[in-house]
Amino acid sequence: MNVPAAEWDTIMSSYSKDEMDAMFAHMGALNEDITAAGEWVDGQGLGGPSLVKTVRAGSDGRPQVTDGPAQAGHILAGYWVVDVKSEERALEIAARASACPGPGGKPGSDPVEVHPIPEGPPQA
Repeated sequence: MNVPAAEWDTIMSSYSKDEMDAMFAHMGALNEDITAAGEWVDGQGLGGPSLVKTVRAGSDGRPQVTDGPAQAGHILAGYWVVDVKSEERALEIAARASACPGPGGKPGSDPVEVHPIPEGPPQA
C-alpha cells in the first residue's frame, strides 16, 4: 500500500481517534480473513517517511546512510505477503486493503501494488 510521502504527517494527523480505530478494525478484519483462509504469510504497517533510512554501499562497501525515502513521491505504508491460488484472489485482497476507511470514514482508495513472487529465476 502506497501513500504520498509528502502528505504522510498531514494525513495521519487528520484521523480522529474513532477514524483511526475504524482503520485498524478494517485492516484487522482483513488480516483475520486472510489468516482464516490459510493465505497469510506476513504483513506489517510501516512508519512514515521520517523513520525511513536509505542505504547504499559506498566504494569501500560500507553503508552510506541518508534519511528519508530513496525517491520522492509515494512511500510504502504497509505490505502483505499472501499465498493465494490465483492472481484474481490477490487482486481481491488488494482492493479490500485499498478500501480501508480514511479520514471522514470514506474509503481511502490508496494504491496497492501487487507483486508476484517468482518461484525461481527468470527463464531465458
